[in-house]
Amino acid sequence: MPGEIIDRPNPQPLPSNLPDDVRTLLVKLDKPKLDDNTYSGLHHFRRAANYITAAMIFLNDNAYLERDLTHDDIKPRLLGHWGTCPGLTLVYSHLNLLVTKHDLNVLYVVGPGHGAPAILASLWLEGSLEKVYPQYGRNREGLHNLITKFSTPSGPPSHINAETPGAIHEGGELGYALSVAFGAVMDKPDLIVACVVGDGEAETGPTATAWHGYKYIDPAESGAVIPIVHVNGFKISERTIYGCMDDKEMAALFAGYGYLPKIVDDLENIDADLSASMEWALGEIRKIQKAARSGKPIMKPRWPVLIMRTPKGWGGPKKVKGEFVEGSFRSHQVPLMAAKSDAEELKQLQDWLESYQPHELFTKEGGITDKVASIIPKDDVKKIGQVIDSCCAREILDIPDWRRFSVKKGDQASCMATIGELLDEVLVKNPKSMRIFSPDELVSNKLDAVFRHTGRDFQWDEFSNARGGRVVEILSEHTCEGFIQGYTLTGRTGLFPSYESFLGIVHTMMVQYSKFNKMAQETTWRKDISSINYLETSTWTRQEHNGFSHQNPSFIGAVLNLKPDAARVYLPPDANTFLSTFAHCLRSKNYVNLMVGSKQPQPVFLTASEADSHCRAGGSVWKFASTDSGLDPDVVLVGIGAEITFEVIKAAAMLRTLAPSLRVRIVNVTDLMILGLEGSHPHALTHADFDALFTPDRPVHFNYHGYANELKGLLFGRPRLDRVSIESYREEGSTTTPFDMMLRNRVSRYHVAQAAVQGGAVRNERVRLDMHELLTGLRHEIVKTQEYIMRTSKDPEGTYDTPSFEEGEGKTKTVHRDVGYAD
Repeated sequence: MPGEIIDRPNPQPLPSNLPDDVRTLLVKLDKPKLDDNTYSGLHHFRRAANYITAAMIFLNDNAYLERDLTHDDIKPRLLGHWGTCPGLTLVYSHLNLLVTKHDLNVLYVVGPGHGAPAILASLWLEGSLEKVYPQYGRNREGLHNLITKFSTPSGPPSHINAETPGAIHEGGELGYALSVAFGAVMDKPDLIVACVVGDGEAETGPTATAWHGYKYIDPAESGAVIPIVHVNGFKISERTIYGCMDDKEMAALFAGYGYLPKIVDDLENIDADLSASMEWALGEIRKIQKAARSGKPIMKPRWPVLIMRTPKGWGGPKKVKGEFVEGSFRSHQVPLMAAKSDAEELKQLQDWLESYQPHELFTKEGGITDKVASIIPKDDVKKIGQVIDSCCAREILDIPDWRRFSVKKGDQASCMATIGELLDEVLVKNPKSMRIFSPDELVSNKLDAVFRHTGRDFQWDEFSNARGGRVVEILSEHTCEGFIQGYTLTGRTGLFPSYESFLGIVHTMMVQYSKFNKMAQETTWRKDISSINYLETSTWTRQEHNGFSHQNPSFIGAVLNLKPDAARVYLPPDANTFLSTFAHCLRSKNYVNLMVGSKQPQPVFLTASEADSHCRAGGSVWKFASTDSGLDPDVVLVGIGAEITFEVIKAAAMLRTLAPSLRVRIVNVTDLMILGLEGSHPHALTHADFDALFTPDRPVHFNYHGYANELKGLLFGRPRLDRVSIESYREEGSTTTPFDMMLRNRVSRYHVAQAAVQGGAVRNERVRLDMHELLTGLRHEIVKTQEYIMRTSKDPEGTYDTPSFEEGEGKTKTVHRDVGYAD
């Protein structure tokens, strides 16, 4: 079958069967003629930006087109995306006009991130590039460098990223621009974010949900987004959905979302059309904000959205080799791919670049003319590439002393409920710089203590409208992730709590964010930001009631794969260690923090002071559960994860009776990164410290919450790994009992005890003498317990009683604990 075939450029959508009165949902405006100076400024700026954009894709020399092009002037490798660029420079020019007229603070979030040439060209024109990259000064040398170095190893990349001044969005993966824009304006009452959503990106699921973002914007306390849907009709090789929707369909769609849609499509008078539309959009925003800020908020306000229809590749070659290019998918990337070797295409490129009349746009010194400069804001901090909120706006949180919320050692406490108390006070102390973004799981995850002093920020609900709530709950992990990214990158701090099994939905978004932050740290002009904080609970160990679909710890591995200076993974074993970890993560900067913990009541093993010391070290010997405080062990048993560590503690208590001659050292690891090879991570233990904690030569058994391959990857390169065994989540699960989950995945106390006996028997003759009998007995206990669970549908009585170790060999007692109810 042939690919996309079109018989005319810029084909319009076929008429829909919707009734004509749907058109009344569209905003109709007069388009007053722009004064000559304004029109000239817009036109000259855009011609200059489009000229530089096209030149960046093609030219290796002759940046100002001062002579006819030769094949030697063309880059050996042509990279870039032309098709979206004319629309992006059109918007940029009108944002400049809006800022200049109204003294606004505007960020420009560009969904079609492959349109970097358009943004870089505009940044060069306004002087923002030379501010941070002197080699791209507004002079002959600077423009030559920008044009010839674009998309080369020594120049700017082909997509918008953290090296692009003013950017707060990694421009590779599509779908997230709109949610990032909404997150950016939260708690920034004077900020406006213009967000271009390409009609390709508009087909993504995350974008479809992000249109609901305004339902979480309180206009009394937050800024506003001007969404601009750029409908140029084509993706890489076919038409877009939106490109095939007529105005009535657009009206019905966006009015249903709650917007006031305005079509911008007068190609013969595009400046008047877009200027009037942007002025109208700003007026609607000001009207909504004024009502809210005067104490009379509009319930369900209809925010503006612009639907801009312009041809793909507008202004580029009309046809190449007899095929339509402008107004077709063929303009998506490089319209004249053979310009380096084909004389006809080289001539077309010459004609195309000359059409912008560059001699009218640049001075003899290579700078810009007064007409080009006339619509650029005069104040640097108002220029789109230099708005402070995009790079230098971090607000440091006021974190209370977590020790005030600590739990008495020996008590039972939910880690989530305990940190919920701390989180409540954090929100009170930081009413405009801290938010929670959660996919409708806050109460289920036992963090509802925050609702003592705040509420949800759902503006469409009469019971939470206009109340300043700090909790954003929307059942879209993608949207939560976009919100928290935009909120964090503009200087604030967020928390993303989630069921463990579904946090992986935002895996690639998290990776894109990490890439952005990595590059940001390598610039000289972007300042620190708060860490992005993920709180993973309702873990597989206690998702026995929801079944196999809810049992998935794979997000741990996703974070482990990040650069070492970004990745932080913590699995605190009890409430006090979680408090210490949580407070640290909220204070930290530039990291991707993942905290994994239990929401059900767990034993509190450590005092606040002990927990603080344990968390600073990242792991330690738990002398209270070890034989002779852990001295001269036969085997080392390691717990990583709350419920998993409890099974290690139960095994240690069992072994004091089953094998009293076995010498056991119990270790808990709360900071997963300490296990990495020395030098592989800032937290990685030296070889000496590793041996001090785990011994140089004794068998070590890890009981681990995540997947075994994660630990194997961390430990790889450590000496004497033949002594190490690992049990972990094995993708075994169902709707069953909590302890059956431990049994199915071989991380139960019985399996830990088996590993301890096998490891201890290597050195301990007495244990080796009884090993077969001990192992047989443990296997028998496993079978008996599984039979009991199948017969009664519950775990045996006393399964969750907490051992209390007394002084003297073999002495333990238990403290009764209920398992906790599923929810």
